[in-house]
Amino acid sequence: MNSTLANIDRANILVVDDTPENLRLLAGILSEKGYKVRPVPNGKLALSAAQKMPPDLVLLDVMMPEMDGYEVCQQLKDSEITKDIPVIFISAINDVMDKVKAFGVGGVDFITKPFQVEEVLARIETHLKICSLQQILQEKNQDLATAIQELQATQEHLIQSEKMAALGQLIAGIAHEINTPLGIIGSSIDNIANFWDDNLPKMPQFFQEISEESKGYFLSLLYRSTNQTNLFTSREKRKFKQQLIRDLTAESVQTPDEIADTLVDMEIYDNIEQLLPFFKLPDWEVVFNTAYQFASFKKSISLIQRATAKSGKVVFALKSYAHFDNKQEKVHANLHDGIDTVLTLYQNQLKHGIEVVKDYGNLPEITCYPDDLNQVWTNLIHNALQAMDYKGILTLETQQQEANIILKFTDNGKGIPPEVIPKIFQPFFTTKSAGEGSGLGLDIVRKIVKKHEGTIDVESVPGQTTFTVSLPIY
Repeated sequence: MNSTLANIDRANILVVDDTPENLRLLAGILSEKGYKVRPVPNGKLALSAAQKMPPDLVLLDVMMPEMDGYEVCQQLKDSEITKDIPVIFISAINDVMDKVKAFGVGGVDFITKPFQVEEVLARIETHLKICSLQQILQEKNQDLATAIQELQATQEHLIQSEKMAALGQLIAGIAHEINTPLGIIGSSIDNIANFWDDNLPKMPQFFQEISEESKGYFLSLLYRSTNQTNLFTSREKRKFKQQLIRDLTAESVQTPDEIADTLVDMEIYDNIEQLLPFFKLPDWEVVFNTAYQFASFKKSISLIQRATAKSGKVVFALKSYAHFDNKQEKVHANLHDGIDTVLTLYQNQLKHGIEVVKDYGNLPEITCYPDDLNQVWTNLIHNALQAMDYKGILTLETQQQEANIILKFTDNGKGIPPEVIPKIFQPFFTTKSAGEGSGLGLDIVRKIVKKHEGTIDVESVPGQTTFTVSLPIY
């Protein structure tokens, strides 16, 4: 996502204005900022240019001969090729109804001439970011849809194996791990949509009404709220809030509690003395609230970035686990990747009471059947969690010993009775209650390890059970 947003400064912008001086001015400003600019002098040429090579954004004059900006925008929105391109109107017209009409035909913003260069650039960057974000979400949704289709295609194979049984046990946790970030994405998108509807149409009037001094404070608030890199705990934030309240109260600022709450939410914690004069300006409240809305918009983008990364990791692990190799050919694989895939799928069961200790050695890749080995790791980890009643320490150790790789899975559960140990690898033997296990899990594990010309052993005493897998390096 970061790379996509980083390419905004190289975006392709179509500038439409029948006044040559305006066209040259806008083209020069945008070109200096790194944008690729295509200037055209009338609406018909604009539509033709947009159809042949769709731009990333259109900067459109309203008053033009033959075809005005409203008609141009309407035709852009009627075309499947150009309907999603953001259109920003720029005009000397300052009538409210004209602005309403601009938004009614599909415009995303309206800039009044004479304009401030900084304002034009800020509006363009904002809408390019929003458009980029929407494209990223569409790609993520497509990836999720593709992953679901692949899972459905493999179901027929999985249903005949122990892997499908393990997947069935995990599905509630996997759904939770995906639904949580999807919920965050949905909430953040709502925030972005509300920001769009409630704030963007008001921005021209907002900038016209506030003082130059307030504009400086507005930009300062935006910069400080979007450039905070440190992460603080809730306890630390409470301390910051208390200090802010003291500082604001000392300067007789009204509603210090509410202001401190908002500043902490905007992640502005220190150097409050620089802002104290701001809270005595007559228009501070509307400026402060607007800055807060912009900060919330940025926070929503950050939440979406983190949520899509988390859901992508789970989907990738699920795809890796559910992959079915029809050719059954050995390939080079990293065993740690397979174990970590299984741990990702078990994340919901692990995070509430299990401490995972990983003591990974420096292992070479080996030639193996990685899908089959993932089933081994799944069974051993699942059995360990059940043995501990999902509360305890799971220790994973790997190391290379001469021509073999040794992998140990240790839990601190109640242990396996000595009389049971000789039977645990037998088909259909189980110590679980009816309906909780088929008794095939460890038999399948033993067969997969044997298929790799390896061995599996178990040692158990009350409070410590270790399954040791040894695989040859080829």
